[in-house]
Amino acid sequence: MIQAGVTLAQARLALPLDALENRILLCHALHLPRVALITQSERVLSTDEATLLNGLVARRLAGEPIAYIVGEREFFGLPFKVTPAVLIPRPDTELLVELALERLAPQARLLDMGTGSGAIAVAAAHTRPDLTVTALDVSDDALAIARMNAAANGARVHFVRSDWFAGLGDARFDLIASNPPYIVAGDVHLSEGDLRFEPVDALTDHADGLSDLRQIVDGAGTHLDAGGWLLLEHGYDQAGAVRALLTARGYGDVQSWCDLAGIERVSGGRRGA
Repeated sequence: MIQAGVTLAQARLALPLDALENRILLCHALHLPRVALITQSERVLSTDEATLLNGLVARRLAGEPIAYIVGEREFFGLPFKVTPAVLIPRPDTELLVELALERLAPQARLLDMGTGSGAIAVAAAHTRPDLTVTALDVSDDALAIARMNAAANGARVHFVRSDWFAGLGDARFDLIASNPPYIVAGDVHLSEGDLRFEPVDALTDHADGLSDLRQIVDGAGTHLDAGGWLLLEHGYDQAGAVRALLTARGYGDVQSWCDLAGIERVSGGRRGA
């Protein structure tokens, strides 16, 4: 327990988390920039500050993700507000954004399906203001967070409440990207680590892990222009199955791409003429 009257330097040494998490929680609790932990190292914590800091540390020791405690996570170099209503953006998903941006011509139309915090759509729109970006989600709470993130990052995104393709009408796009629920129902990881705190419906399809991916592959052709790409993030062992789904639906140039850990994380293909 951190006591009132200790200095910032003493608090950093006394906190029980790793150095990075200690720094993040100190900065958050005291509303300080990182450099202040050095320049104000002799600053003394008040009773209220010590109480707040101890509460944050207790939440982290109980397993709550740092991103939910501080309410923010960086993705693609941008700050994103996150709450338990949305998944925490992962660095691996930046691969999906990079692949999409490489394939989008000037003034192209991008659809992000199951946008959650808006990470994919906002990152793309912020990087390429020329794009027309649409993002959908079935969760009103998620869409509220995504809209906040678009506004905070100056990104122009059109948000739609839709259960996959149901609310899109006859809209068409040059590229569709999605990071859908793909964890198999009952997977032990759902009860471990950060996943315990994240929205379960955004993690698992409550089936074999492929049902949402199947639905997206089956329906995307109606909304993709000829030559348009469909890019899907998936589980570490699902690349072969997703490639098979794409091939069965007549997609060409079907392939998978590896994340930073060398795991096939994104698969995709191009719609034929």
